[in-house]
Amino acid sequence: MRILVTGGTGFTGKALVKRLHSAGHELVALDYKEGIKTDEIRQWGVKVIIGSVTDAKVVREAVQGVEVIHHLAAAFRELNVPANYYHEVNFGGTRVVLDAAIDAGVRRFIYCSTCGVHGNIKNPPANEDAPIAAADYYQQTKYEAEPLVQNYGQQNLKTVIVRPAAIYGPGDPERFGMIFRRVARGSFPIFGNGRAFYHPLYIDNFVDALMSVTQDGVGDGRTYLIADREYVTIEDLVKRVGHAMDQKVKTPHFPFWPLWLAGHFFEKACKPFKMTPPIFPRRVDWYRQNRAFDISRAQQEIDYDPRVGLDQGLRATAQWYQQEGYL
Repeated sequence: MRILVTGGTGFTGKALVKRLHSAGHELVALDYKEGIKTDEIRQWGVKVIIGSVTDAKVVREAVQGVEVIHHLAAAFRELNVPANYYHEVNFGGTRVVLDAAIDAGVRRFIYCSTCGVHGNIKNPPANEDAPIAAADYYQQTKYEAEPLVQNYGQQNLKTVIVRPAAIYGPGDPERFGMIFRRVARGSFPIFGNGRAFYHPLYIDNFVDALMSVTQDGVGDGRTYLIADREYVTIEDLVKRVGHAMDQKVKTPHFPFWPLWLAGHFFEKACKPFKMTPPIFPRRVDWYRQNRAFDISRAQQEIDYDPRVGLDQGLRATAQWYQQEGYL
């Protein structure tokens, strides 16, 4: 069948496009810019459209003949943009794609939200019914679009919402890149006690979940947290990255609050100059916010079975970083 993947040239989108193409589907990949080695996608015979999900004309072109949409496109870690940019893309863009889906007779819509809508998890692990505590523009606007998706699901469109944890793996130089590069130096500073939980999600495991809900009747009208089987403390994650790289790593501890103040200072100081701050609050919060999730609903209802464990995934990622020269 013909499937549209928005955000299709990005890390997650490209991995999904590749798997869907390998399964024999006809693909359209829509994204606002070229990604890493996007020509590979074209070589697979996939139609690549460069344009924004906020552009109704572009989206209408992309949905022609499409039966299923995976909506992965989002504003994420965009620092030098107006405050309303996240709402325009993450909420407004989702509405544009949903409207086009209804008009084109698309029968299935999978919306990629984020586990971040739950904020700092006070009683880990959290399930899908845990309180919503979105703390920044990205998380807030991703959650704002969830009720929108559910409302459209009352029409002739089956919808599924997935909330992935921290996606990582070969193909992405950014998300875990900072961790690997710092570990490669042999020392990784820990601000605070290092005991906050972090829940990784290996890219192949996430694609497995997306492939499952692509099927008719799987997860209709439901919301799912998607993560690996194991969540770990920040310090344990750093040490296991070191193990995956065969690199001894020291983890000296420092007070958290000076870093927190510096993050807020640099964000405000750099904004007038449209500069990317060296540190900012979202990155600093990584050291103190709990991210730990109960994935049993996905396991029971969509047959989700995360087959790649943390150590295996970290080693595969380390090898890719090494091969591609990111270290």
